[in-house]
Amino acid sequence: MATAVPTTEPVAAAVPRVRLADYVELTKPKIAAMALVTVAVGYLLGAAPGFRADHLLHTLLGAGLVAAGGGALNHWLERRADARMRRTADRPLPAGRVSPPEALAFGAVLAAAGVGYLAFALPTPAAALAAGLTFALYVGVYTPLKRVTTWSTVVGAVPGALPPVIGWCAGNGAVAAEGWALFAILFVWQLPHFYSIAWLHRDDYARGGMRMLPVIDRRDGRLTGWTTAVTAGLLLVITAAPFAVGAAGWPYLVGALPLGAWFLARAVRFARRRDRETARSVLRGSLVYLVGVMGLLVVAGVLPRYF
Repeated sequence: MATAVPTTEPVAAAVPRVRLADYVELTKPKIAAMALVTVAVGYLLGAAPGFRADHLLHTLLGAGLVAAGGGALNHWLERRADARMRRTADRPLPAGRVSPPEALAFGAVLAAAGVGYLAFALPTPAAALAAGLTFALYVGVYTPLKRVTTWSTVVGAVPGALPPVIGWCAGNGAVAAEGWALFAILFVWQLPHFYSIAWLHRDDYARGGMRMLPVIDRRDGRLTGWTTAVTAGLLLVITAAPFAVGAAGWPYLVGALPLGAWFLARAVRFARRRDRETARSVLRGSLVYLVGVMGLLVVAGVLPRYF
């Protein structure tokens, strides 16, 4: 009996850490981090050459809270579907580690705190309005539509493309053509990105009742493949938008267009040979494209305004 006492202490001590990890998982940290990168680029472009570090930090904190709240409420809304899908069955809600009321309260408080923080910490309410719209569309429109129509991916691309607009509004005070150019890139980029993800997990999405395009296109995936390629081709065209509206100069165009063409080649290869290898190639390529384009915007769009 004496030897049993020490073994119970590590277990008890581990409980708070497990709970904290579960709450972090509810915020969808990887998605939130990716969104904050685009928020930062939007702010830097909108504010240049009047960058203020405190405003950027306020913007990232407020937008991060909104994104985290949206992620938690997405978990709450999709808890039953998650329980039926293998890749999500161990998430905090379907696994029973966090209760639905806890997740609901957690997400609502985070989102409200984020919008409120942006409204009070920044000199203009534009960023708070953009953040509120992003949250409302993501939670109230996109998430329920995933179980209704394949067009949910297109609808969901709207709130997914608004983070750089939040940043632009925080840095500039209002949305201009440059801000909408960023929105256009993010909007179109999400389509081939999420089509590749949905194809990889199409069986799971079917079990969860999600009407993603690859779920209704299960026979041979041809429609999914060529939709991915067409939207990647449209992205190549939209890639030039920041140059067209004066947000970035020639170095951006020279770097971004080959990057878009490289990504398009991956999407066409997936359309012609639809398997897990080519789908993962599109997914990885989409991430490389996004990081590359954001970096080029900073180098060729932001830095020249200071030097």
